[in-house]
Amino acid sequence: MVYELDKIDTDIINSLMEDGRKSFRQISREIDVSTPTVKDRFQKLVNMGLIKSVAPVLDTSKLNNSGIKLQSNKKIKNGMAVKLDCDYCGGSINGTPKILRFANIERFLCCNGCKTHYKEKYKGRIESLTEQYNNSKK
Repeated sequence: MVYELDKIDTDIINSLMEDGRKSFRQISREIDVSTPTVKDRFQKLVNMGLIKSVAPVLDTSKLNNSGIKLQSNKKIKNGMAVKLDCDYCGGSINGTPKILRFANIERFLCCNGCKTHYKEKYKGRIESLTEQYNNSKK
């Protein structure tokens, strides 16, 4: 038997290929179908063997630790460090980052000035996301 993918199937696959961390709810809103439909279709695609796994895509250029390089077939090892760039100014973060936490999100900033400016610039968005997150937990 042959199963022909329809628009819902391809939209789910394309959405996950864009960002495999998306929840079924996020995908359902994006493609305008119900969350149970997305979950059922996803499960069907897994059961058929089309989706084998949802795996992270790493930016290995961000890994840096005293000359340790990640080969394509090697595993991530303890002691490897991730180079961070400031989520406000884009500059390199040297030392311990200033972390801004809201909802289920973390932003990494290079200094208290960038943290303050980030909060001011995105105040409305931060409040909206925090409210949505708190409502979803109820």
